[in-house]
Amino acid sequence: MNDTTICAVGNVATQPMYRDLATGPSARFRLAVTSRYFDREKSVWTDGHTNFFTVWANRQLATNVAASLSVGDPVVVQGRLKVRTEVREGQPNWSSADIDAVAIGHDLARGTSAFRRANKQETAASPPRPEPNWETPGGDSAGDSDADSATRADSADQHRAEPLMVT
Repeated sequence: MNDTTICAVGNVATQPMYRDLATGPSARFRLAVTSRYFDREKSVWTDGHTNFFTVWANRQLATNVAASLSVGDPVVVQGRLKVRTEVREGQPNWSSADIDAVAIGHDLARGTSAFRRANKQETAASPPRPEPNWETPGGDSAGDSDADSATRADSADQHRAEPLMVT
């Protein structure tokens, strides 16, 4: 694929907005990423320009974002970068940078975090399916009797998997 994958380190700038959509859970928040550099003339660290990204999370990641993140949290976000340019409110060349997140986590270089494994949603258990018979009948097939062939055919029918119905 020709996606631009990035890793951004910054702070959560807005409270994550969680939505439960028909396609599944979705969450978004703004991420502020400020570069820092050492000013040798003043001998101090100085903040540079701040970039803002809209981070989108889907499915289980969205649920975990809503339960784990709040404004000001230092985070590391990995995902696909999408830059859009539009005409908005009569002003051309309005741009936004979005990150379709694959992974999000607290930045442990700036604090600690206690991890809790998320409970998996219970799905309807599928009925057990018989294991197919993968064994090749042994012996010379030319010397097999018709009764043996019929027995193998019945055995193969018993091991044929039924189509799985998803409800």
